[in-house]
Amino acid sequence: MRLVIARCQVDYVGRLTAHLPMAMRLLMVKADGSVLVHSDGGSYKPLNWMSPPCWLTEEEGLWTVQNKGGEKLIITIEEVQHDSKHELGIDPGLIKDGVEAHLQELLAEHVTTLGDGWTLVRREYPTAIGPVDLMCRDAGGVSVAVEIKRRGEIDGVEQLTRYLELLNRDPLLAPVKGVFAAQQIKPQARTLAEDRGIRCVVLDYDALRGMESDEFRLF
Repeated sequence: MRLVIARCQVDYVGRLTAHLPMAMRLLMVKADGSVLVHSDGGSYKPLNWMSPPCWLTEEEGLWTVQNKGGEKLIITIEEVQHDSKHELGIDPGLIKDGVEAHLQELLAEHVTTLGDGWTLVRREYPTAIGPVDLMCRDAGGVSVAVEIKRRGEIDGVEQLTRYLELLNRDPLLAPVKGVFAAQQIKPQARTLAEDRGIRCVVLDYDALRGMESDEFRLF
């Protein structure tokens, strides 16, 4: 991973345009090729980014990041205060708690719980930014990415949004719909998900385990 602290301005040119005026920022170049622009605020989310597959071209005082769709992230650098590279090695990945892991297992085994005629494509479907919990197809054959949480919060919706953005670039999968499934979903997370066209499903863990009846149910 390469970390650069620089005074820079950032312009995005693609499906829309966006401009970040000159300021001190952190530029992050990951081993998978992604480039992220962070400020010292705004929590974990970058101000702008380009997801792989993309490539970075460097000139004096100018970075140009472009993806295969022709979108560009143009970073004009006025001053560099720090530039370093670090080998992070292979990440073991996020280890889910027992409830989330069991929910994923149950839904994979009984995927029709999410909809009649649904089929499972794969658990832990790999992407360049991490695995999707479940990749399914609905009764109409449309691809559906399912993100499973014990507690559904905004960061889970953001995570699924990033997966969907990447998956929908694959012509063999697109269009890919999203389902955000959790035992509890906070109102703010539900609002954000529905605004992005993501379906929310509240899961009853005990019912899925068959503790209340012989049937698998969703509420």
